[in-house]
Amino acid sequence: MHARSVVTICLAIVLVSASTFDIHADDKSLLIELDPRGSALPTGLSASGAVVVGTLNDSINAFYWMPTTGIIFAGGLSATGVSRDGHTIVGTAADARLIQQAAIWVRGTEWRLLGSFGPTAAPCDRFLSSATGTNSNGQVVVGQAYNGCTLTHAFRWQEATGMVDLGSSVDGRPSSARGVSADGNVVVGSQTRADGVPQGARWVGGRQELIPGVNGFVGAALGTNSDGSLVVGRICRFGTDADQSAWIWRAQGGTTCLAPPKRIPSPGPVIIGEAAATSEDGQVVGGSQNVGGSADSNAVIWIGGQGAYLKDFLQANGVPDAFKTWINTGTITGISPDGRVLVGWGAAVGGFRGYIVILGSSRVIPS
Repeated sequence: MHARSVVTICLAIVLVSASTFDIHADDKSLLIELDPRGSALPTGLSASGAVVVGTLNDSINAFYWMPTTGIIFAGGLSATGVSRDGHTIVGTAADARLIQQAAIWVRGTEWRLLGSFGPTAAPCDRFLSSATGTNSNGQVVVGQAYNGCTLTHAFRWQEATGMVDLGSSVDGRPSSARGVSADGNVVVGSQTRADGVPQGARWVGGRQELIPGVNGFVGAALGTNSDGSLVVGRICRFGTDADQSAWIWRAQGGTTCLAPPKRIPSPGPVIIGEAAATSEDGQVVGGSQNVGGSADSNAVIWIGGQGAYLKDFLQANGVPDAFKTWINTGTITGISPDGRVLVGWGAAVGGFRGYIVILGSSRVIPS
């Protein structure tokens, strides 16, 4: 094994263990760059931070990473989420006709395809469904599914019910699920309005509730905490392109905009603020500031509602060389419930690359 890989894994074992067993880590944060040869792009992590999942960009296959194993090939097409206990991975896999479907994978088994809304549902091109999240024990899966190219709806799947269509509250418009609470009862995502704009939504017990904004409505919800009482997402204020804020919604307190570290002028595409993941208490939120929703983005971390670019934050908190050779830091895609472990991916020299960040107890927000 390469010497750098050994060092990386040893450091990860120490600090992920610190997160798992409440051992106090050093004041300094730690940045772990995943193997650049594999182009491993993380999309989620277990509650302890000891299991990270994602997609191998150079081979279009799922992977999982643990500090004791490094990157392990998992087959399928992509991994988009992992259960909080780390045992179940969800994402997409192809059937014998090469049609992409939502799927579940447990180590040592084949990918289990989940189909769509009933046996007669038709794919849209080669897409039948995709999974985006799962609950604490992997028994509930959420995502979006198709019946032809005219119906795309959020779904909630579990063994007892199969795939349940969460529907659309606007005729002819799609809905989408992006995350689910630990007990599987609260699903978050978006409902596309009649004007074609996705609006943040949550489904509680299968009933849709639109998330109110500070000036009418907010963009798509992208993540939630374990009981669904906190939801985060993209675009806090519509019609105000210079705002560039993400948002957090609290069951007790409503919606608050999360301002970017700075506002970036753009003569072309709109600059979008996205919050994609949150700690259990909402004190640590991660996401990005990007150009029109593209991969041209930089990761943003909000601590106590105050935002900083992840690169600047790490350089101010014990990692002076953080991302110095990278083109951009992309986006934070997952946060452990205790807010200690973050995962994400961005553009490094030579291609896209993933990273894991373990936050120290010192959390200075750079000015």
